[in-house]
Amino acid sequence: MIHKAKKHAWKYKWWLLGLAVVCTLLLWGPTVYAKLSTSSRRYDLSHTPARDIPYKHVAIVFGAGLYDHDKPTSYLRERVSTAVQLYKAKRVNKLLMTGDNSVNTYNEPAAMRKLAMRLGVPSGDIVLDYAGRNTYDSCYRARVIFKVSQATLVTQGYHLPRALITCRGLGINAIGVAAEHASRDYTLGYIVREWISTDKAVYQLIAKPKPTILGPALPIK
Repeated sequence: MIHKAKKHAWKYKWWLLGLAVVCTLLLWGPTVYAKLSTSSRRYDLSHTPARDIPYKHVAIVFGAGLYDHDKPTSYLRERVSTAVQLYKAKRVNKLLMTGDNSVNTYNEPAAMRKLAMRLGVPSGDIVLDYAGRNTYDSCYRARVIFKVSQATLVTQGYHLPRALITCRGLGINAIGVAAEHASRDYTLGYIVREWISTDKAVYQLIAKPKPTILGPALPIK
C-alpha cells in the first residue's frame, strides 16, 4: 500500500510539472517567439544611422497617448521625431499616423500630424488613421484600408516585436525602428503589459478578428 501511494504521488508530481511547463510555454512562448523572430528586422538609430535603414514607402507611427487632451506624451514625441528623421533621410516617403480618436476631445493622429509638420514634414506626406485604437487594429487597417504592403514601423523598442509580428502576420512586409525614450524609464508595468499584450496578439493572429472600425479603402499613393 505504501509503495502504491508513493507511486501515485510521483505520478501526481509529474502531472503537475507537465502542467507547469505547458502553462509557461503558453504564457512566455509568444513573447520569446516575437523577440527572436524579429531580431533581424529591428533597428535602432543609435547604432544604425537613418540613411542606412532599408527603404520602405510608408512609415507606420503608432500612437502613445496624450495629456491635457492634445499634447503628445514624451513617448509619442519620440516616435514622431524618429519618423521625421527617417523621412528627412529619404528612407520613407509617407507617414501613416495611427492612433485613437474615439472621442472628440482626444485625437492622437491630429496631435501627431501637428508635431510632424512643426518638425518639417509637409501635410501632404502625412496620412491619418483615426481608428488605430490598438496595435492589432492599426496593423489590420494599414493593410486593408490603406493598402500598405511594406512599411517601417516606428515605436519604442519594447513594443517593436509585438508590432512587427502583428503587421507581418496580417500581410505587411515590415521592419521596425526603435524610438527610444530619452531616459528609457520603462517600468515593470510596461513590461508586464507588453508580455500580456504579446500573448493576446499571437492568439489574435490565429483568429484574425476584424478591427473595431473598418471603412472604405484609402490607398496611400
